Amino acid sequence: MLKSVEARLARLALKGDQRAFAELVEMYQDKLYHMAYRMLYNRQEAEDVVQEVFLRVYKNLERYDDTMKFSTWIYRIATNLCIDRLRKRKAVYSLDAESSEHEGLDGYAMIPSDNRTPESELLLSDTQRIIHQAIETLPAKYKSVMVLRYLEELSLQEIGDVLGMPVTTVKTRVHRGREFLRKKLEHKL
Repeated sequence: MLKSVEARLARLALKGDQRAFAELVEMYQDKLYHMAYRMLYNRQEAEDVVQEVFLRVYKNLERYDDTMKFSTWIYRIATNLCIDRLRKRKAVYSLDAESSEHEGLDGYAMIPSDNRTPESELLLSDTQRIIHQAIETLPAKYKSVMVLRYLEELSLQEIGDVLGMPVTTVKTRVHRGREFLRKKLEHKL
């Protein structure tokens, strides 16, 4: 049912219905921001990507094929923009600049929880920092697959649809990404 609602909103937006487009933005802006942040680890860049996604969606609504899931189409746009940004970055990118604003805490450590103690908070933020640094070092082709699989919890088929690749390639990249992370994290955790 969600697919038909999104397809209907896309058709209405294409005809100039600004409220329909606003509903699409409302449905996806937070999801896309979280996905972009998990790939880029930079709040400003993630916000820029989300803005660019919706500009591209608006300009290219006539290209949307309503026989496919709208989410697949919009995630593909967002993922490609994130990958482009990752490729343009210098090889040496430090997470310290982003996290120094919160005195060493990343965005995930800032999420409130009912059962955290100061000790568990410290251990969790250290572990998250180490994992995020390892993910940051992944090549873009593995990073996008790992973020979509484990952080966005998309199925292998959905990832294949988003990235425009066969499921077998997705499986290979997930496997290689996990191996890369395992080797990176072996001595750190």
